[in-house]
Amino acid sequence: MSETRGVLAIDAGQTGIKVRVQAGAATRDEVFPGIRTHEPLLAQLADVVRTVLARSPLDISVVAAGVSGLTALEADAGGLLAAIADPRIREVVLTHDSTTSYLGAMGDERGAVVAAGTGVVTLAVGATTTARVDGWGYLMGDAGSGYWIGREALDAVMRAFDGRGAPTALTDVARLHWPDLTQAYIALQTGDDRVRTIASFAEDVARLAGEGDAVCRFITVRAGGELAHSVETALRRVREADEAFDVCAIGGVFRSPQLREAFASHLAASEFDITLVEPRGHGIDGAVALAHLPSGHPLAGTVSSARAGDHATLGLPSSGVREAG
Repeated sequence: MSETRGVLAIDAGQTGIKVRVQAGAATRDEVFPGIRTHEPLLAQLADVVRTVLARSPLDISVVAAGVSGLTALEADAGGLLAAIADPRIREVVLTHDSTTSYLGAMGDERGAVVAAGTGVVTLAVGATTTARVDGWGYLMGDAGSGYWIGREALDAVMRAFDGRGAPTALTDVARLHWPDLTQAYIALQTGDDRVRTIASFAEDVARLAGEGDAVCRFITVRAGGELAHSVETALRRVREADEAFDVCAIGGVFRSPQLREAFASHLAASEFDITLVEPRGHGIDGAVALAHLPSGHPLAGTVSSARAGDHATLGLPSSGVREAG
């Protein structure tokens, strides 16, 4: 793909859709409201693209998008190209945001990236293959994520309330939400924002772990172990020899020093030669890089692409993309 063609890059999540238009030396960033999960995805992305095209003077011919929670059914670059319906756009590249997060953090180098916020997904890239681990949503997976930590926190609160578990300062935090703890489960089960509410307790766990709360420290160490286990599993699936790997950990969960220490300790004790590295950039940088990803790169197999006048190519296996939470 030619580097000279203008790119409209998209990093789309439920909290916001970041857009970067890049043509030559000119760059422009915008932010739109997040994905509405109850509405068709491709139509929303097409609306964003048309809005940006209408007010951009730059010469743009490629759209490259990384989307949170992209399913195999939605990973249809040809459908997005048709929905955009603008003759200036000659090519569309579409993938799950685990791929663009990887490209933003690690470039096209081998290794693994674990992205842990409310949900979590890990992607490893080897010499010829890739492996995605977890990202199965808050009901079935996302081990070590903000939601997972929050769920463990509330479990600990109710165990302490019943006398089944150790006392914890988390009880006082929970009572700020629900003064009568016997009604907390009803409020959560009937609330539309229960996932966000539960995940919000991860920040309190991190703070209280730093202050010495034994229950919070235990939850934090377990979360770090779960995240490290996902990284080890992903690397084991792509390793072809005794390779050394760089690993990058991104997302709000890793702001906890105790969790990051537990994560690093688990990896240091593993069978792998691992170096923890800082991210080179962000998801939107990865979306720009997606537009220039070589066709022979292992990550190309995770991408759906379409060019005007051609049939779309779909590299995503039917079981390879799931809700990331």
